Amino acid sequence: MHKLPIFIAVIALFVACTSKTNTAAQPMTETHATTDSTVYGTLDTATFASGCFWCVEAIFESLKGVKEAESGYSGGRTQNPTYEQVCSHTTGHTETVQVYYDPKIISYQTLLEVYFASMDPTQVEGQGPDHGDSYRSVIFYRTAQEQQQAEAYKKQLGESGKYNKPIAVIIEPLKVFYIAEDYHQNFERNHPEQPYVRAVSIPRLKKMQAQFPALLK
Repeated sequence: MHKLPIFIAVIALFVACTSKTNTAAQPMTETHATTDSTVYGTLDTATFASGCFWCVEAIFESLKGVKEAESGYSGGRTQNPTYEQVCSHTTGHTETVQVYYDPKIISYQTLLEVYFASMDPTQVEGQGPDHGDSYRSVIFYRTAQEQQQAEAYKKQLGESGKYNKPIAVIIEPLKVFYIAEDYHQNFERNHPEQPYVRAVSIPRLKKMQAQFPALLK
């Protein structure tokens, strides 16, 4: 009986990663900390990857002060990658989420804390049942301040004794972010009965929410 959820998750993951689409992702090449005010208003931007972007997007969108989170791809070499290409582990990209937030309501430091607490930061090139470089955990920084904060908090966690293995999260500069295909946006919210969402995404979201009730919308 205990093996059933794992079996469902594995099958759902296989189906998701072999989904085919001919729609290329659209590039977003901004490298500054504030996004275009005509799109989201005067907000700061943070970029994170940690496994399936369906999960990560839902986690950040549940937080007060986060206006929007978009699923996409970053960290690789292929221009305008498709989901199918990224899932083939040949592009160098990882599934990534771009977070647009109001720093007057939620700080970058708090986003870092939620990010690390919402996953297993010691898992190498993957998260949960998702394995491979397209699921690696990465903090993509835009500014020296973001880099310093991310490295300091990673070091703090590594020295805390909380984990019995090294922190595997990568910290690197953001070069380009490609917005994923439309059907990936708000996927967990729009497809709560999808097998992978039920077996992996929702439990991960609920685990985070239990840790940070005061931060929830």
